Amino acid sequence: MSLITVQKTSFASGELSPHLLGRGDLSAYDNGAMKLRNVFIHPTGGLTRRSGLRHVATARGNGRLVAFEFNVAQIYLFVFSDGFVEIYHGDVKETELATPWTAAQIAELNWVQSADTMLVVHPDVPPKKIVRSGAGVWALEDWVYVEKAGRRFVPHHKFTDGTITLQASATTGTITVTASAAVFQAGHVGCRFRLQDKDIEITSVSSATSAQASVKETLVSIAPSEDWEEQAFSTVRGWPRSVCFHQDRMVIGGSRDEPNRLWMSKSSDILNFDLGTGLDDEAIEFAILSDQINAIRAVFSGRHLQIFTSGAEWMVSGEPLTPSSVQIKRQTRVGSLTDRTVPPRDVDGATLFSSRSGHELREFLFTDVEQAYQAVDLALLARHLINAPRDQDFDKKRRLFHQVMGDGTIATVTVYRAEKVTAWSAQQTQGAFRSIAVVGDQTYVLVLRGAQYNIEAFDETLNVDGGVSMSAAAPQDVWSGLSHLDGMSVKVFADDTVHADALVSAGQITLSYPASTVVAGLGYAHVIEPMPPSVATQRGGVQGGKVRPISVTFRLENTGALYLDTGKGLAEIPFKRFGQTYLDAPIVLYTGDKTVRALGWRRNGIAPLWRIEQDTPLPFTLLSVTTEMNINA
Repeated sequence: MSLITVQKTSFASGELSPHLLGRGDLSAYDNGAMKLRNVFIHPTGGLTRRSGLRHVATARGNGRLVAFEFNVAQIYLFVFSDGFVEIYHGDVKETELATPWTAAQIAELNWVQSADTMLVVHPDVPPKKIVRSGAGVWALEDWVYVEKAGRRFVPHHKFTDGTITLQASATTGTITVTASAAVFQAGHVGCRFRLQDKDIEITSVSSATSAQASVKETLVSIAPSEDWEEQAFSTVRGWPRSVCFHQDRMVIGGSRDEPNRLWMSKSSDILNFDLGTGLDDEAIEFAILSDQINAIRAVFSGRHLQIFTSGAEWMVSGEPLTPSSVQIKRQTRVGSLTDRTVPPRDVDGATLFSSRSGHELREFLFTDVEQAYQAVDLALLARHLINAPRDQDFDKKRRLFHQVMGDGTIATVTVYRAEKVTAWSAQQTQGAFRSIAVVGDQTYVLVLRGAQYNIEAFDETLNVDGGVSMSAAAPQDVWSGLSHLDGMSVKVFADDTVHADALVSAGQITLSYPASTVVAGLGYAHVIEPMPPSVATQRGGVQGGKVRPISVTFRLENTGALYLDTGKGLAEIPFKRFGQTYLDAPIVLYTGDKTVRALGWRRNGIAPLWRIEQDTPLPFTLLSVTTEMNINA
């Protein structure tokens, strides 16, 4: 029998997969935990009860949150829903616009921002731009490609058999165009065709082999010709799937009918796709050809132009990118999600993306040694938390990367590559998270509660969800402003004291006694469970042997309450300061060590020696844990 003291000074490995319960030999085991729920992990190793959620507004329905940052003072939140985009400045709704995207299409939206304009694409909807032209003045507009001397510089492509010919009835004016095989569809009306390198615009369609057109550039001849192509983006052929800006060019990655093709605009002229004669500043176009499917899912501007496809990741290089210098090389074979758009995000020069499997978060990073990209799985040790990601974003200020999962949870990883910190935890709420966006220093979420969708924001001053802070000049016991939580039981923190839970009725709650300041919202519990002890002794490891905890010392910082289970059930541990015990009294945050005695031998090798669980709406920060125990290995 041995008396051992184990110091746990860091949670920098985060919550670990149950598959690691037998891997006490890993350094991650010592710095990890069996369960970390509703906590944020510090890059320095400690952890804190996660921020509560402040109620911002009730949303129209399911949708997507997108950040728009014009400058430091003009930062906006876009809320896309069925047929609308609502625009918020801070917590105030500034305006809303009708849009063409249905609720089912929002999952595959892709977007990029340039100054006061956001470009939005979907493979089944003509691309749009949302333009800010002044304070509170917004408009939704179509893309308008550059046009000169009757020639529209939009990408073109020949989708049919190369032997099919087109023949014009005249070289100018209104003409009839006859095809040697089926070509035309009703959706071609308004589209540009390029016949012998001259533009015509289809005005009506008589049949699959005959259409009427307006000549925009005088045609070369009326002889049948195989030299023709049609507008690459149209109702017939689909629209752009992804978009970004790179080296002063707009890059379009894939379309519905050309999923593996890249188009790059002219330099400094983002809606001009004139290929010209291949001069350095002219447009670039090519397809990604390989031995596997490479439907483009996202294009991203990083150290190089990065292409994320359904089956692999690619690097497009060229300094600068020109028609003669462009090169594309496959880097890794992971693949991205195919059922929805989860935008890649930059984290300290690495690009984080969700893998096609839906169970990995990959870090796409260029290595100087190999002069190539690698795609390391950051979720390797916490794979159980990754479940069909539907959205993600990075909070730079707090070093937190959030992934919204299909099951309604958020998997949060504290990322600090310089210190080799990759620490996962899971966030849960009464309801389901559906989308997330970091706008400046503020993180917003879209949450489904019952049948209602709410826009909420992480708020470090709150310890409840869907929370509302209220005050009055004189104490009162009836408080309103909670209609978004009607019929639900809420936690109440009033005048620095935790009150009894209250039921929201007609948007109001009634306190057991009057108060001047009130914070009310849904409760959520933070849970901390350590890994089972795995300590080497002279006789071998402790795994599988008997363990008797003697005492556990928690080093706390600015903590309002501690609820602990050391084997006899969950109980609140009172704090003492200056000889005074405070429990169920006005809250005074505690900083210091708290030692709790424990008794009894433990025979279940995978059970934690202690467990913290607390839904009391008070702050909690744990810096380290020291466990003293007897072992009989």
